[in-house]
Amino acid sequence: MINNKSHFKFNKQERSGIFFLFLVIVGLQVAFYFVKAKPVRGESQFSLDEVAQAKLDSLKSTAHEDSYVIYPFNPNYISDEKGYTLGLSTEELDRLFAFRKKGQFVNSVEAFQEVTQISDSLLKAIAPYFKFPQWKEWETSSTKKNESNNAPKEIFTIKDLNVASAEDLKKINGIGETLSARIVKFRDKLGGFLVNEQLYDVYGLAPEVVDNVLGQYKVLQPPTIQKIPINTATVNQLAQLVYIDYSLAKQIVQYREENGDFASLDELTNVTSFPKERIDRIKLYLAL
Repeated sequence: MINNKSHFKFNKQERSGIFFLFLVIVGLQVAFYFVKAKPVRGESQFSLDEVAQAKLDSLKSTAHEDSYVIYPFNPNYISDEKGYTLGLSTEELDRLFAFRKKGQFVNSVEAFQEVTQISDSLLKAIAPYFKFPQWKEWETSSTKKNESNNAPKEIFTIKDLNVASAEDLKKINGIGETLSARIVKFRDKLGGFLVNEQLYDVYGLAPEVVDNVLGQYKVLQPPTIQKIPINTATVNQLAQLVYIDYSLAKQIVQYREENGDFASLDELTNVTSFPKERIDRIKLYLAL
């Protein structure tokens, strides 16, 4: 009798084995797909971070370049803000300020580094923007010429800023009729400049233009002023100062009434809205 058993007919044990084999194959396929699709740990993430960091650095660089442009300046008159922007530390700025308080000037890149003790790398970055007074440059070239010709040396004299006329100031590079008149008007409101740095307070006068002025004019004869006693002054008396408006004068008097007499002029910085960046200027006109 011929056996006509079908090749596709399996018993229960055979069917279970085939089903288990199918599950194993499917499981291996799924596992292979996820292993292949998953990035090697660390590599692709590092690449992504590297690209993102490069873009971020580029944006920072662009933003920095757009936000601040360095113009030629006289390093003798660096302010706190400008010094920090250039990368000088507080200690380096303090050394320069102490040197300048002695009435001394740095007239070369080497002298600037000697006084401030800044690093060679920072000096190399900012030195190209140094612009020393024109009289210094003129004196150097004139000295060489006179020495070669054995001629007497002509001495350039710094003039008093408090007696300079608008016509005198118009001759300086960067100053026209409007700015020269504004300088004289501001000087008259002050009653005369007490220190060179007050020239930076003239509205619209760029720092590099101030440097040009101070290269030829300085406060040689400061005016004699009667200082206002801060602990007894009225609102109207305080409001007479250029640096203090009526609103600030009221706040100062109110603070004094609520907290007692000022123990020091520096205590003024505790008053609301007080311009802390100008405390040194305002102290010139006040007394305890």
